[in-house]
Amino acid sequence: MKRLSYAFLSVLILCQTVIADDKIAAEKLLKSKLNAAITVLQKKDASLQVKIDEVDKIMSPIFDFALMAKLTLGRKHWPKLARENKEIFTELFTKQMKRSYLQKLTLYKNEKIMYEPSILSKKKIQIPTYLISMDKKTSILYKLYKSQNDWKIYDMEIQGVSIIRSYRSQFIQILQSGTIEDLLLELEKSVPQ
Repeated sequence: MKRLSYAFLSVLILCQTVIADDKIAAEKLLKSKLNAAITVLQKKDASLQVKIDEVDKIMSPIFDFALMAKLTLGRKHWPKLARENKEIFTELFTKQMKRSYLQKLTLYKNEKIMYEPSILSKKKIQIPTYLISMDKKTSILYKLYKSQNDWKIYDMEIQGVSIIRSYRSQFIQILQSGTIEDLLLELEKSVPQ
């Protein structure tokens, strides 16, 4: 009985260590990427386009844009898409997300980022952050999951509003009165070539 108790306790301790390591790894990844992006945005001698390109190279690898695209259409609409339309939609959605995210980053004016302790939820990690700008505090919750290689962002909540849910709401409105082709056309219009 003692051996069984020791074995159970050892497994429990090991699981807690793995969870703590996962949380630390996810936090470290996000902080390093955000710090690198801020360093680029603070450059005085770089043009805005150069900054955008550099930040894109830093931040894009930690986003799972393909999963985000799938989540925005949800279980009802994603399976109905032909493979070709899934690829087109994912490409257009990725461009839209990058454009939106990078546009917001270009508004950076020496704000500070404050991190709260991360939260483990069903093998996913949420990292609450705050963007502090003078007297304004904007909450940004990064939601990450562990992919095969590293942690990936699959959603963000800004001031409590999920990006995935926001896009899903827009896309479903278009799909209720139109077709996937209408949605693809709308995305094409909104994404500069």
